[in-house]
Amino acid sequence: MSTNHIVRSAAATLAALLHACSPPSSEPAVQYRSPAGVEYMALPDTGAVALADAALAADPDNVDRILDLGLAWSGIRGYREAIETFSRGIEIEPDNALLYRWRGHRYLSVREMDNARADLDRCLVLDATLYGCWYHLAIVKYVGGDFTGAADAFARALPLAPDPAEYAGSIDWGWMSLSRAGRTDEAAAWLVMNSDSLTVANAYTQRLQLYRGRIDPAELVTPADTADVQIATLNYGLGNWYLLQGDTAQARDAFERAVASGGWPAFGFIVAEAELRRLAGS
Repeated sequence: MSTNHIVRSAAATLAALLHACSPPSSEPAVQYRSPAGVEYMALPDTGAVALADAALAADPDNVDRILDLGLAWSGIRGYREAIETFSRGIEIEPDNALLYRWRGHRYLSVREMDNARADLDRCLVLDATLYGCWYHLAIVKYVGGDFTGAADAFARALPLAPDPAEYAGSIDWGWMSLSRAGRTDEAAAWLVMNSDSLTVANAYTQRLQLYRGRIDPAELVTPADTADVQIATLNYGLGNWYLLQGDTAQARDAFERAVASGGWPAFGFIVAEAELRRLAGS
């Protein structure tokens, strides 16, 4: 082993040890400030960020380690730190589709929709087979009221879904997009897709039960649904269902419950904010 290699290895080890001893600040940071002035924070790090940061310090140009750190920040709702981390990766590998996929997703989380769209569009130029790019681009379009564009993007996402949970999510959002776009026959066809046999139970499968008429609106949110993101997701679906029935009063109530949930990273929360703005301007 050469002397230079030994020196570099020792330096990397020392850097990793220093990072482990002095991990990134665990002080919660403001990630998003709502139009009403409510500040939403990152959560404290329980160790995942510090570990990923130390691993990256030992190999600072390793894009896989950069992705790991960005995902660790995302896990504690540190989306702005995640954006900075993915941006660091893009400086190293400007044509890495996954970096754009994840940065675009996190721009969506902090409501920077133009940046999100730009990153997700770039991702699809680089790799049009990435499910996450189609799915999150569809959400961006839906937030902006482009329901036709959202429906078309969810149709591209659906066959690429990596697991039953994501498949159910694409059917759910695809049905809502088609319904809001007035393409009711196509929406009905999505509801008869064989997703009931999927071994998954989440907020999307609960919402699909409502859309299919198998539960009543009052049954959608159950006593077991206590997590903030779950409450936001379910109430958005309920509000959208009421909106499609022409009941704007009940829709507004459900959207307000979604926003009051505190589950600010949820797509249901993000879209509920947009729906309330649209209702206020109608």
